[in-house]
Amino acid sequence: QVRLVESGGGLVQAGGSLRLSCAYSGQLFNRFSMGWFRQAPGAEREFVAAISGSGGITTYGDSVKGRFTISRHNGENIVYLQMDNLKSEDTAVYYCARDRDYYTSYDPNEYEYWGQGTQVTVSS
Repeated sequence: QVRLVESGGGLVQAGGSLRLSCAYSGQLFNRFSMGWFRQAPGAEREFVAAISGSGGITTYGDSVKGRFTISRHNGENIVYLQMDNLKSEDTAVYYCARDRDYYTSYDPNEYEYWGQGTQVTVSS
């Protein structure tokens, strides 16, 4: 049984930073790519970042490139999303997800398991 639990969300001023964590329960963590998505009210779910099973390959959505960094600690089954220089448009619920295979994908349909989400609010 796979379970994903996000933490680290909150309220921050524009220009500030937050680090989200996603704790993974289940087997074979390092066999699967992991991703972060976000969804603002009234908007579709948006790809934020993904990381391959080994951590050697990372991909980012255009709106967060250069500001967000995804990483993983396979020994502790955790994925992180470091968010710097936050903007008001980054306000959303952020979700962690496990891909169906080893390689990164921006397509949410490629992800099999999802966390419950954590709210990030950036005040301007």
